[in-house]
Amino acid sequence: MNNKILKAGLNWRVISVVSCFYFTSAPAQNLTVSSYGLPIINSDTVYRESLISHPEKQMLSLVQIPGIIMDLRYATTNNFMHKKLYTENTKNSFLRKPVYQALDSVSRDLSHQGLVLDIFDAYRPYTITVELWKPVKDERYAANPAKGSGHNRGVAVDLTLADAKTHRLLPMPTDFDNFSDSARQDFNGTDTRRMANRELLRRTMEKYGFVPLPTEWWHFSWPHAENFEVLDLSFGQLENMH
Repeated sequence: MNNKILKAGLNWRVISVVSCFYFTSAPAQNLTVSSYGLPIINSDTVYRESLISHPEKQMLSLVQIPGIIMDLRYATTNNFMHKKLYTENTKNSFLRKPVYQALDSVSRDLSHQGLVLDIFDAYRPYTITVELWKPVKDERYAANPAKGSGHNRGVAVDLTLADAKTHRLLPMPTDFDNFSDSARQDFNGTDTRRMANRELLRRTMEKYGFVPLPTEWWHFSWPHAENFEVLDLSFGQLENMH
C-alpha cells in the first residue's frame, strides 16, 4: 500500500479504522468448519453472538444509502457464470457497519458531481464463493474457499459509476467480471474518457479508506479484512435480522 492510500485511509474516521485492529473473532467452538477447512458463521445465533462485544461488525443494508443503484449481477444471468447464483431474487446487499459508513460517504461525495454508485456485488455468502471457484481456480480473479473473501466477510464491494438522472453507466475500460489485463487499475490501453472515469472512482473510494484490487477496476476492500469472520448467511436471514 503506498503512502497516498494509507494517508487517505487514516484520514477517514480514524476511530473506526483503528478499532478494526482490535476486533476479535467469535468463539472458535461456535464456528462451523467448511469442507475447505475454513471456520465460518452460518447460524443466526452465532452471528448475533459475534456482535455482542463488537457491534461494529453489524451488517447494514445498502438500500439505505440515498441514490444507490442495486445492480447485483449474480442475482441475474448477466455474469461470467451465465446463471443466477443468488436464487433468493434479492435486490439488496449488505456490508459491515464501518464499510457501509464509508460507502455512504463516497455516495454523498459523488452526488455533488451528479453521479451515483451502481453496485455489482457486496456481501456474498460463502457457499457462492465455493461455486465461483470451481470454474476459475485463479486467485487473481476468484477467492480461494480455503481463505474466504472480503465479500464473504462483508468488507468488499464491486461497483461502478452512473449518471444520477439517467442511471446510465459511465464508460469504463471493461465490463464487470472481465478476466483480462484490460480490467487492471493501471491499464492504459483505452480511451482517456474511460480511464478518467476509472480514476474518479478509484480516487473517491481511496479518499474514504477503501483499497483497490490491482486486477479489477470495480473491486474495493476495507483494510484488515481478516478481523471479520467469514459468513455463510443467506440474504433472507440478514433481511430478517435487520
